[in-house]
Amino acid sequence: MKKLLGLTLSIASIGVFGLTPETKASDLSNNGVTVASAANAQWQRDRYGRRANNRRRTVRRSRVVRVGRRLYRETIVVTYLPNGRILDSRVISRVRIS
Repeated sequence: MKKLLGLTLSIASIGVFGLTPETKASDLSNNGVTVASAANAQWQRDRYGRRANNRRRTVRRSRVVRVGRRLYRETIVVTYLPNGRILDSRVISRVRIS
């Protein structure tokens, strides 16, 4: 009895009972397609409420920094907005010189 019930449930979960000979593969594949998801991508905003676009400029710089008696060379990445303001600056490596 358990084997028959398990077999019946597994066949039903595959969806064999729901398919008819008139159903085409193209009808099944177009059910989940939405056009709106592709249209929203151009209006995405970053975490500060600005629209995301490709007009930002990213520059990698290095500088020498003294911390106490030690000297380090830091490599930083600075992201500039189109109006010249700095959006983000991050230290990506720090190497001790002396």
